[in-house]
Amino acid sequence: MTSNDAALAVPDWPLAWGRLVPPLEGGIRYEFAHRVLAATVALLTGVLAFRLQVRERRRWLRRLGWGLLAAVLAQALLGGALVKLVDPKALAISHACLAQLCFGLAVAIALGLGEPLRQSESAWGGAGDSVAPRLAVVAVFVQTILGAALRHNALGLASHVVGAIAATALAMWAALQILIHHMEEPRLRRPALQLLYLTGAQLFLGFAAYTAREATAGDPQPMPIMIWATVAHVVVGSLVFGAAIALAMRVRSGRNQSQSPRTSG
Repeated sequence: MTSNDAALAVPDWPLAWGRLVPPLEGGIRYEFAHRVLAATVALLTGVLAFRLQVRERRRWLRRLGWGLLAAVLAQALLGGALVKLVDPKALAISHACLAQLCFGLAVAIALGLGEPLRQSESAWGGAGDSVAPRLAVVAVFVQTILGAALRHNALGLASHVVGAIAATALAMWAALQILIHHMEEPRLRRPALQLLYLTGAQLFLGFAAYTAREATAGDPQPMPIMIWATVAHVVVGSLVFGAAIALAMRVRSGRNQSQSPRTSG
């Protein structure tokens, strides 16, 4: 939506041009589609939170469900505030970053609901194995903030590039450390490889998005090559964040199991 310059195509909220369904033309199409998808996500998140409350025994998963619902509702309110206050930069950046947090919470819930993490015959590693993925999660999220600030002209390109270098280094450190010490453990190898591959793809897409933006800087309207390169860069950035969360959760789960006391028989 931002890449198409359609962020304020609808000037009112929650209605759209005073109607439930506005004329679907120009940038209004992107803005209205964004609102419909946001409402769908909020509805599905509410269903998920209630199902977790009723069926899930683990308290931390129930809390994550309610946390995700609260974050999604806050995201909707932020979106409305953006429209009412004519897109102030601080709210726009917060809106983008909260969306990333919502995705991260959804990834954590999906992992928690998946197949239980079991300890393998090999050791799961020490504190270093656990610290690196956590640092990668933090670094990628900080890079999200810097990227949002760049897209909304609150910061320059230099800060985003420096953040990219730091986030890439930490993500590669986390992934390579796991691959070196736990290559035979598929439950760690898979998320580590995913993090490594996605980080490489993100670097390529970042360069492609910058090149496309510079090449079309003088055009009267956003060009498809710039739009799709930028959108792909944002999407893969979210996937990198999710992969870092997945790796951190699997390492932490394995360490917790390996440190739990064993009963003698």
